[in-house]
Amino acid sequence: MDSSLYLIVALGAIVAGFVQGLSGFAFGLVAMSFWAWTVEPRLAAVLATFGALTGQVIAAVTVRRGFDRALLLPFVFGGLAGVPMGVWLLPRLDVPLFKACLGGLLVIWCPAMLMARNLPRVRAGGRTADGAAGLIGGVCGGLGGFTGAIPTLWCTLRGLEKDVQRSVIQNFNLSMLLVTFSAYLGTGLVRLPMLPLLGIVALAVLVPVLLGARLYIGISEAGFRKIVLGLLTLSGIALLASSVPGLLARAG
Repeated sequence: MDSSLYLIVALGAIVAGFVQGLSGFAFGLVAMSFWAWTVEPRLAAVLATFGALTGQVIAAVTVRRGFDRALLLPFVFGGLAGVPMGVWLLPRLDVPLFKACLGGLLVIWCPAMLMARNLPRVRAGGRTADGAAGLIGGVCGGLGGFTGAIPTLWCTLRGLEKDVQRSVIQNFNLSMLLVTFSAYLGTGLVRLPMLPLLGIVALAVLVPVLLGARLYIGISEAGFRKIVLGLLTLSGIALLASSVPGLLARAG
């Protein structure tokens, strides 16, 4: 296996691990911005899911604030229904088109939220709407570890406090990633030749996740909101950058 592949995988995992430790999500989106150019899509999906799962386990141990089981459960139940859909869709879906659609949503919506000084809280839908956000997150997780984007955006629209939002997303992601990776194992997507790369990812995320989690503790509510929306915007740009050129070439 090309040594440059190991370097790219390690670099992506380091940056994504720090972002995940800081924000509680976005490992897959950040890592894919490095890996989408050189790593085969199914391998990248396995690595992103495994790296995100490893990072969430570390972060869950180091940051324990704002846990609300009643708020979390609808997200988890929705996500559990969505993960099998995503796993089933992975070999059948037009992945570049999916990335372009998700990236376009993030690039349009998140900057608009950043520029809105007094963003009204979305109160409609209750637990059913929370479950729907979890369902979409679960589908995205099955497609490659993108569990956090839509639920995080939804929690921001809900106007949840910093610690509560992080707790919901962190524990939701942990649950979904565990189920997703188990499904990858069960369907044979994880293969023996992948083990060296999985080991590199596990080692690469350890320190960056801890550093990000330490930095999170000192961030204000407003600062955390800006970081989350900024990361979602950058993730959208990365998804568009990795998908649109291929779609344009295919159309031409």
